[in-house]
Amino acid sequence: MALLGQRPRRHTGEHGDKHTGEHGDGERTPARPAGPNPPRRGVPDPLPGLALAAGGTALAWAVHRLLPGVPMLTAAVVLGVAAAHLPGTGRFASGAGRPGLSMAGKRLMRAGVVLLGLELSLGDVLGLGWATVGMVLTVVASTFFGTLWLGRRLGLRGDQPLLVATGYSICGASAIGAVGQARGSDERDTAASVALVTLCGTLAIVVLPLLHHPLGLDGAQFGRWVGAGVHDVGQVVAAARTAGETALGEAVLVKLMRVLLLAPLVAAVTVSAVRGVRSGRGGRASGDGEPGGRRPPLVPLFVAGFLAAVAVRTTGAVPADALEAAAAVREFVLAAALVGLGSAVHLPTLARTGVRLAVLGACSWVVVAGVSYAGVLLTS
Repeated sequence: MALLGQRPRRHTGEHGDKHTGEHGDGERTPARPAGPNPPRRGVPDPLPGLALAAGGTALAWAVHRLLPGVPMLTAAVVLGVAAAHLPGTGRFASGAGRPGLSMAGKRLMRAGVVLLGLELSLGDVLGLGWATVGMVLTVVASTFFGTLWLGRRLGLRGDQPLLVATGYSICGASAIGAVGQARGSDERDTAASVALVTLCGTLAIVVLPLLHHPLGLDGAQFGRWVGAGVHDVGQVVAAARTAGETALGEAVLVKLMRVLLLAPLVAAVTVSAVRGVRSGRGGRASGDGEPGGRRPPLVPLFVAGFLAAVAVRTTGAVPADALEAAAAVREFVLAAALVGLGSAVHLPTLARTGVRLAVLGACSWVVVAGVSYAGVLLTS
């Protein structure tokens, strides 16, 4: 499959002008004589879609600056969905802009996941204590397998049960994007799952602070509860900040420990996809989601990059200023990716499975919040 963004070549000779229309031909080998199979039409230009993703990212940043309680990544998803449905941009997002928006949703998501590794230090995570480590493992396992089981029982399409389970149990949209890449999931399944998890995570920013005192939690306990039960890192920060610096510090550490589990989960999903290809059951294991694609590595390259970034951060050799700069770049890269994913959401299609998807989201939210609350009380 021709790579997005590849510069089309002009061919000379008898058929050279015939195959270099306004889109170019995109071939990587010399032109073949005309035969039963017509030549490829050309490589779509990703630049218009990437420009729209960049514009959406800038607008998401502006929204976050004006309304600090709205995480930049949440705003990016909403703007991407809006771009797909507004009269002025909807046709563009599904037409000329689609190649670039898809590229943003895939490749920029991988880059953002790699940079997310720089947020993690193994020493900080282990400093939480083994009781907290066990609590987080229990929350992740129960949420993941419970959501996956219920999603399949509800008859949700494609990889939606797996993707929603991943988003709720690990780290929201970033985890969905990573597992979707490893699995080769349909873009519509990925977009619908991101929309659901983002909606529930946004509601958590408002709901959880209201439950802080009624549930009898002190600041540190509330922070651990938020870190164990809220999906996206930005949403965790927004919710925990309401209870002070102690709560915020505990929340971020617990959340980052959940993020650390992203790598083994992606590896497990990749192994499962490879086995499906070998047995003839799974045709979506290739990196581009194409049936019959070559067998993917057991650890995708971007996951290896994530682990390498964790190792670099653990050494303590990276200056604080460099880490802050990397965190800022990560936010913008992930925001652009989420604009791309959000633009793939088709609300009429989503509405047809909306009730079942909403039921899955509500039940998964109850599981992750309830198990994490019990875990915080038991480990305090």
